[in-house]
Amino acid sequence: MSEVILSVTGTAQDGGLPHPNCFCENCKRAIADHKWKRTASSLAIVLPEEQKWHLIEATPDLREQMGRLQMKYGMESKLMSSIFLTHAHIGHYPGLMFLGKEAINANKLPVMAGAKMKKLLETDAPWSQLTALENIVVEEINDKEAVNLSKDVTVTPVLVPHRNEFSETFSYWIQGPNKKVLFIPDIDRWDEWDMDISEAVKEADICFLDGTFHSQYDLAKINRDFGQIPHPPMTETMDRLQDLVESTQVYFIHLNHSNPVLRADGELRKEVEARGFYIADEEIEFKI
Repeated sequence: MSEVILSVTGTAQDGGLPHPNCFCENCKRAIADHKWKRTASSLAIVLPEEQKWHLIEATPDLREQMGRLQMKYGMESKLMSSIFLTHAHIGHYPGLMFLGKEAINANKLPVMAGAKMKKLLETDAPWSQLTALENIVVEEINDKEAVNLSKDVTVTPVLVPHRNEFSETFSYWIQGPNKKVLFIPDIDRWDEWDMDISEAVKEADICFLDGTFHSQYDLAKINRDFGQIPHPPMTETMDRLQDLVESTQVYFIHLNHSNPVLRADGELRKEVEARGFYIADEEIEFKI
């Protein structure tokens, strides 16, 4: 049985930290000290013995994220074997542009996406150039249909409710030889999903869940309307899952730049950790 590593390659909401044109306390800190910087949320599945890796999300920070991973595992210049996309929001797929002829000039790299996302990538510029030149080949994936990465690893897309202006939105189950992982970086409301989040978490060993906002008050600080950007607040998620954290590791990911839990020395961060939950940090890894 081959070793399988799950690596957290990014943890921020789409705009990253620092966020463009923001000078809140978190952003100013990240501008002044790069160790506070966070890149957009993504995961990598690494098969070290096979010298292969797969990426979930193609973020605007793809260059940095893939470079760090390739150097860590001695796979310099070795591209990922595939990319799985969740949806068509700016933090989740623009990194595909680096696969084009102006940069990497990849050759038929498999990109896994839902039917609507596949159509967007094949018909809408500039993404259509990637498919026309066969830098990427978009393979359609479907709700609850597993994709085999190896004899020991599967990735299964599961539809979740989100603002689907241009595509459907997937979450992913990642099944390794020893552990099962649930990845939901974006969802509108837990009550709108046709699955019970508590029941889903019971099936998992590790979860990475939408932690965009700690509470609805995060957005008030930056003059944005919480009602226009629906995400389940961390406070609600913790209340729903409090009884499960002893058996399942629950990490919050996709953290907005306004989220107060980004401050590791802050009281709200301490409160989250005291309740048995975790804040995902970049480059943490798990043997799955």
